[in-house]
Amino acid sequence: MTSHPLVADAAGTWLLGDLEVNRMGFGAMRLTGSAAFHQGTPSDRGQAIGVIRRAVELGINHIDTAAFYFSRLRSANELINSALAPYADDLVIVTKVGPARDADGEWGTPARPDQLRGQVEENLRQLGRDHLDVVNLRLMGQDSISEHFGALAELRGAGLIRHLGISGARPEHVAQAQEIAPVVCVQNRFGIDAPGGDEMLRACAARGIAFVPFFAIAGEGREAGAVRAEHDQVHTVARAHGVSPAQVRLAWILRQGDHVLAIPGTGNPEHLVDNVAAGALVLTDEERRLLDSLRDRRLHPDGPANTC
Repeated sequence: MTSHPLVADAAGTWLLGDLEVNRMGFGAMRLTGSAAFHQGTPSDRGQAIGVIRRAVELGINHIDTAAFYFSRLRSANELINSALAPYADDLVIVTKVGPARDADGEWGTPARPDQLRGQVEENLRQLGRDHLDVVNLRLMGQDSISEHFGALAELRGAGLIRHLGISGARPEHVAQAQEIAPVVCVQNRFGIDAPGGDEMLRACAARGIAFVPFFAIAGEGREAGAVRAEHDQVHTVARAHGVSPAQVRLAWILRQGDHVLAIPGTGNPEHLVDNVAAGALVLTDEERRLLDSLRDRRLHPDGPANTC
């Protein structure tokens, strides 16, 4: 097996506003359960706390979470609070608002603009903080986001939020948001076998905005995790380096641009170490073309891409 440095800064850093983060981060969604959106068996609390602490020991200083990441017995925010408070000065916790779940875990109507303050305050309470470093507005299919983003901008002005981002967005949403307040990140689904996303990848690069893909490892498995058979191209590259397919997927993500941040999530300490090592994995030009061809076929199933 090829040995790679186990430090989260191997892939370099990026600024979320005035907050510097290592490009290899950590997603907290999977800490609370084993099934899609945490309706399954809760994870072991001690192990989850150990994974969070180990992530920080490995140099991760960018953690993605949300108040609606919870299961019957576990809350991602509460686990982060228990594991890391009092928080290090260089730790950046990114949360999101918009979707709503009741105490039974059922999804309800997304929050109205006037309800976003309550969601922000719930994140503050669970995390034990007096402000949130970055808050993403998670879009739920709406065309205009001006009212919702404007409400968050008011909370930013009041000192409850330091920086703002958007998630599940289209390029026109970025333009709408930036008319109201600066956007420091866009968090969208993106990966080797995920449909679309290239336009937003380029738009963020042009605007100097961090692009933060989710489901980079899970692929088509989405919330359920990497449950489908892996592609031959990914296996080929993994065998060449003596690494896991997950590392290949993350390395490919990070090579899409200096503005791209990775937030793989896991409740497994071995998987955490494996993920962090991906930041130092260097893909050859030939390997990148091989992986790109897999994406091209997904995007253009009826024939070769038009390169004009």
